[in-house]
Amino acid sequence: MEQTGSIGSETLLDCIVIGAGPGGLQACIHLGRYNFRVMLFHILGGRTLLAKHIENYLGIPVVSGPDLLETGLAQAKSFGVAVENARVDRVTPREGHFEVLAGGKTYRSRFVIAASGAKETLAPFKNLYRFFGISYYTCMICDGYRTTGKKLLVIDRTVNGVRLSVGMKQMYTKDVTFLAHGFTLAPVYRSLLEDEGIGLVEGRPEELLGEKALEGVRLSDGRVIPCEVILGWGGISLNDEYLEGIDLERDAEGFKIATKGSGESSIPGLFVLGALRHGHSQAIISAGQGAEAAIEISTRIVEL
Repeated sequence: MEQTGSIGSETLLDCIVIGAGPGGLQACIHLGRYNFRVMLFHILGGRTLLAKHIENYLGIPVVSGPDLLETGLAQAKSFGVAVENARVDRVTPREGHFEVLAGGKTYRSRFVIAASGAKETLAPFKNLYRFFGISYYTCMICDGYRTTGKKLLVIDRTVNGVRLSVGMKQMYTKDVTFLAHGFTLAPVYRSLLEDEGIGLVEGRPEELLGEKALEGVRLSDGRVIPCEVILGWGGISLNDEYLEGIDLERDAEGFKIATKGSGESSIPGLFVLGALRHGHSQAIISAGQGAEAAIEISTRIVEL
């Protein structure tokens, strides 16, 4: 069917996509190329915007998160996807379609893709933003490679940091120290670190030191721990407030949304991508999920 340049709230859309991260944009690109009626809702934010170096995206040696998203949004628009810079307040399943409340208007769509991602929760260290994404990282899978051969400090509030320290030494650098943030490590974990040749410090970090380059961490008692890079603790909260009131199946922790192979949730027609969905959520993975969901939706629309 032909795509129109302007889509009103009275139109029954083929798909509404919520979130302009890698997953949502890839879904839009696929669906737009199928000439379906697609609307993308997005507001500035998301963890991809914080990424300084994405190096594991096929075909792109290195790209920043903002550049990747800017290019993807332009691609989606080039295929006729309508874009609204508005926050989605609520998604309501109806018989045969969904109602989406956004910007004070209600839109109707046969399918919905939730790809709104998560918010990063960072440690309250002084000067953290000076080094975040440059020499302070929170994800071994995403950024471990950038610590290769450097003096690394792993900071964690739980014994999970021991596992991370061992893994980082096995894959990236032999110079690893673990900083147990605010707790005393049990003897069994002390022995493990000693056997692995990994240093141990216990204390409370307060400030990252250095001007242009990271030089170390100052603890609350005044001690300074030298380092060139940090793998530090962080967390996320999901951007899923608009799904409240929908009885969605979630993972064992009741946190992320459970999906089938194609990304469909327990609500037929509602697909979930990226950080909202159980499993890994790197940019390249989310993009693949977006393509998969779009293809599944297209087969249902044309009943292939």
